[in-house]
Amino acid sequence: MIKEKVYGSTKRFGARYGISLKKRFGAIEKVQRSKQKCPYCHAIRVKRISAGIWNCRKCGAKFTGRAYSLVKMEIEKGEESGPRAEVAKEGEEA
Repeated sequence: MIKEKVYGSTKRFGARYGISLKKRFGAIEKVQRSKQKCPYCHAIRVKRISAGIWNCRKCGAKFTGRAYSLVKMEIEKGEESGPRAEVAKEGEEA
């Protein structure tokens, strides 16, 4: 059976830039556009205003942080497939 491709927000690039860059960019953009946890009131209502500037919609706090997320992101290359990914998944189960 053919596996359907999931492009998400990177569909707009079409055939340009290569699949590996589009996967990494898609992962970053997904985290960037999701709601984050406020360090002051601990509500999950923080949205990104611009690069490094965040605003909590509950308590109204405006603060600085990382450019794309409030916590450090770890994006692996070749996350979905490949022999190394399978070995890593097996190692996590043990």
